Amino acid sequence: MCGIVGILGRGPVADQIVDSLKRLEYRGYDSAGVATLEGAHIDRRRAEGKLKNLEAKLGKSPLAGHIGIGHTRWATHGKPTEANAHPHAAEGVAVVHNGIIENFRELRIELEKGGAKFVSETDTEIVAHLVSSYLQKGASPIDAVKQSLPRLKGAFALAFLFKDHDNLMIGARKGSPLAVGYGDGEMYLGSDAIALAPFTDDISYLEDGDWVVLTRKGCEIHDESGNIVKRDVLKSGASAFMVDKANYRHFMAKEIHEQPEVVGHTLARYVDMASERVALPMKLPFDFKDVQRISITACGTASYAGFIAKYWFERFARVPVEIDVASEFRYREAPVRKGDLAIFISQSGETADTLAALRYAKQQGMHTLAVVNVTTSTIARESETVMPTLAGPEIGVASTKAFTCQLMALATLALAAGKARGELSDADEAKLVQALVKVPRLMADALTHEAAIEKLARDIAKSKDVLYLGRGTSYPLALEGALKLKEISYIHAEGYAAGELKHGPIALIDETIPVVVIAPYDRVFDKTVSNMQEVAARGGNIILMTDAKGAEEATVDSMVTIVMPDMDSAFTPLVYAIPVQLLAYHTAVVMGTDVDQPRNLAKSVTVE
Repeated sequence: MCGIVGILGRGPVADQIVDSLKRLEYRGYDSAGVATLEGAHIDRRRAEGKLKNLEAKLGKSPLAGHIGIGHTRWATHGKPTEANAHPHAAEGVAVVHNGIIENFRELRIELEKGGAKFVSETDTEIVAHLVSSYLQKGASPIDAVKQSLPRLKGAFALAFLFKDHDNLMIGARKGSPLAVGYGDGEMYLGSDAIALAPFTDDISYLEDGDWVVLTRKGCEIHDESGNIVKRDVLKSGASAFMVDKANYRHFMAKEIHEQPEVVGHTLARYVDMASERVALPMKLPFDFKDVQRISITACGTASYAGFIAKYWFERFARVPVEIDVASEFRYREAPVRKGDLAIFISQSGETADTLAALRYAKQQGMHTLAVVNVTTSTIARESETVMPTLAGPEIGVASTKAFTCQLMALATLALAAGKARGELSDADEAKLVQALVKVPRLMADALTHEAAIEKLARDIAKSKDVLYLGRGTSYPLALEGALKLKEISYIHAEGYAAGELKHGPIALIDETIPVVVIAPYDRVFDKTVSNMQEVAARGGNIILMTDAKGAEEATVDSMVTIVMPDMDSAFTPLVYAIPVQLLAYHTAVVMGTDVDQPRNLAKSVTVE
């Protein structure tokens, strides 16, 4: 997760910005930079690598401005070089950016035709030139940003600094978090309250679509329609050494809402968005052409991520995949082939059963690849290859953002396998990468259904049993949905392949059973509708999660229909995970359970 800091101060702010960025280092980054207003003009210092490199540059060439913006960057568009580091600038404006601008190619072509000269590989520079283009036409900074924001497609957070305006900063949020801090004659912007903790504990969190105009006297917040709105000013308990809940009741809620941001960062690590190609940053010690079988091993939620990935590897790469829960794989002495690939998935990288399975696979001469959130973990260290998921710290015991980041990493690996094996053409790869690039924005769209899901949760909380049904990649997501509900609400729930309904589970159906049906409009949608009809005929209460076409074509009345955004059917689990998680979360809140630390569970299972 990139870090954003902005300060309108009463003295030099560059050192304060760097100190604040240090408090965001837990998010991870590969370059950093600061821009301040030096008299009438904007000056920048940027550096590849860690903040100490930026500090060294500031030591040799200080910045004295009283207003500035800073950034720690995970590379998305373009390599982690100084030229690609933020802040980016164009005539009259500098900007820092967290997220992905999906339509950057179209905007870049348009801006280049208008005379813009680009000096980086990033999508962020497009934002600077777009705002600059309006400034050059005579727009005020506020109007330039106001006209630019609707033209940006994607999930993002932005902070702007303007030439000749030493008492003005503008921030905007769409899908990525941004907070406003209130001081005495000073104002602040930050990715979260931790960054602002040394300066203030009075915080407002922008809501999705908000943009804010800051001066040293205060701020004016606008919603997506441009209306002036009020956002609560909260007392933050954040410190420099504490991961903060922001304005969420639980860490789990915060982590659900972080998914558009962190999934975007994971995507950006493994694809080149400019060329629309998978671009793995590590060299694989094997050739996918030589792999005859893939073994995926994990526990709990991570195993369901692996189950979904099985569909992707078999569809895109045409390679057989076996999926095992680690506690079974380690003891059944599975016959494996030397030179094949074993993938191990773990949030913590310390899961005891998964680690034992990894060691067994290595003993058998398999290539090993770890998908982990902690790159210093034992599983990461002992694996031949590591794919970090870049989810950032996940505090809630029930995995949410780690799960979807695992899915994104595995999706890109499956595409890489398909390309290497000759199963995907260049056109196929480009189309699928385009679909993945849209996912962070679609996840943000899915979060807009939270109020309806919260209302639904009040009915689910009255139930003793809940069934989840799905086909294809929605089947493992049904298993994950049932697990989430069990974990944190303590309501019994089971997930099934929808086609298995008549082979036993249908005996459970009556008017007291909610049945959650995960059914995007895809090639098996009609089959799933048939299963819904069987549920309806027996009085079951159907909760349908589908898209607009599915809602239109469904011939069965549902208790509630949650309409997800239209998207490529291959990657629906990434987006449909959101309502599944929200339903479990809000049901648990209604039940009054300890959402972040459910009974009997631990975040990392390091013993058998």
